[in-house]
Amino acid sequence: MSTSASNTQKPVWYADLGDGTYRNPIIYADYSDPDVIRVGEDFYMTASSFSSTPGLPILHSKDLVNWTLIGHAIQELPEGYESVRHGDGVWAPSFRYHDGKYWIYFGAPDEGVFMTTATDPAGPWTPLHLVKEVKGWIDTCPFWDEDGQAYLVHAFAKSRCGIKSKLSICKMSPDGKSLLDEGRIVFDGTQNHETLEGPKLYKRSGYYYIFAPAGGVSTGWQTILRSRHIFGPYEDRIVLHQGDSIVNGPHQGGYVELESGESWFLHFQDREAYGRIAHLQPMSWENDWPVMGIDTNGDGIGEPVLTYRKPNVGAEHPFAVPATSDEFEDGKLGLQWQWQTNHRAEWYSLDARKSRLRLYAEPLPEGATTFYDVRSMVSQKLPAPVLTATAKLEFVPGAPHERAGLTVFGHEYRYVALESTGEGVQLLFVKGSGNKQGSSEEVAETIALPAGAGTVYLRVRIVLEAQCTFQYSLDGETYIPVGDRFEAVPGHWVGAKLGLFCLRQHPSEAAGRGYADFDWFRIE
Repeated sequence: MSTSASNTQKPVWYADLGDGTYRNPIIYADYSDPDVIRVGEDFYMTASSFSSTPGLPILHSKDLVNWTLIGHAIQELPEGYESVRHGDGVWAPSFRYHDGKYWIYFGAPDEGVFMTTATDPAGPWTPLHLVKEVKGWIDTCPFWDEDGQAYLVHAFAKSRCGIKSKLSICKMSPDGKSLLDEGRIVFDGTQNHETLEGPKLYKRSGYYYIFAPAGGVSTGWQTILRSRHIFGPYEDRIVLHQGDSIVNGPHQGGYVELESGESWFLHFQDREAYGRIAHLQPMSWENDWPVMGIDTNGDGIGEPVLTYRKPNVGAEHPFAVPATSDEFEDGKLGLQWQWQTNHRAEWYSLDARKSRLRLYAEPLPEGATTFYDVRSMVSQKLPAPVLTATAKLEFVPGAPHERAGLTVFGHEYRYVALESTGEGVQLLFVKGSGNKQGSSEEVAETIALPAGAGTVYLRVRIVLEAQCTFQYSLDGETYIPVGDRFEAVPGHWVGAKLGLFCLRQHPSEAAGRGYADFDWFRIE
């Protein structure tokens, strides 16, 4: 679903400035480690999705500036993702079009190298195929050469296999389903390109190119490796960095060549709580080396642009952005929503009540003690630096200690929720934190609600830098602040999320199961 522009209302962030130019970021949302391809007049992008499902988002554009979310390549992760595994799962995918099919490869750091294909990028996609079971092979990218030989380049996760800053290339079967050897290291960035990762392999004018970020997510640069031979040796050059710009760590993405002859590079910038947001850089070629961005300070390395003319695709295309708000009217969740892990049908319903998302009071997973490990939260990315998100809901508890509400979620989180008690329903403001080592939380504020308060509006206002203020209303007109101001922080490899939930704090209770009906969720 796209959002149309008008003189009176525009979405919270848009890139198309309407005068033949665009601004960066082109998408102010956490589409981490993006890769992009062009097929005819269409552009497609995917990104990391880690442990969220559905995963591997598929975005479509006609001009590299206006994007819509059209589907996901996977609906669930491999076995083992029944509980929340923050930061695991789908790392840095690659997107390719080959032999009449669309291909996506990714490395799951604990399970191995996976791939899926489709004849239509909107789906359906084939079930995940395990190309190689291995720990620590990440950021995988396939390549099919003119002679029919196939290859796969990848990086390493030191946390899983003890290696980092090196890139390896394996021979691959032409059908893309298996690797034919253990590969060989083709470049060692330990000295000059620390944390070299995220490789994308291309061929142009007789040269093999590996586009690879280095230097770290928030501080790094874009490295280009070049060789006449697939296995090297490779020359290296830095072609994009922050320089004197305000865009930190510009790197990791993919490039496309247009029918008009132009080249463009799409990459991310780490914006902490806002996630890894997507930028678009002009790109050209000099002496068979790519040149990205604009060299404003004369150091020979490009810097990111903040505004620029739109790509020459031969036509103007409608204004579009990925969907955010949801009226829950279509009998299915909007594509912007994701669950924390492999999800179950019994957690929710869009049929129990017309034009409502019903979330059932799902207990915390066995062994979990805080909201940090809740599976049944449905969430979406922060879509702009400044926004107001509001949810209208009715809470129908089935037992004491059930809660339904709205959260801003990361390693630190806050939520405002309705809670059932023996005497009725109260409002809570909860603060918590969590990581791989553990989690903790506390009820920071409790507010008594009048008897019979059925419909409640929960809201969070977010301003720079990710400062969040929660509010509630009983009439949708007057909003009352609750809790203290909170500066959102990222989660494990992801930006902060906006989430809706209904949960039961004490799973041992034998009473009935309550639910919350969300009438709508709106971002303004």
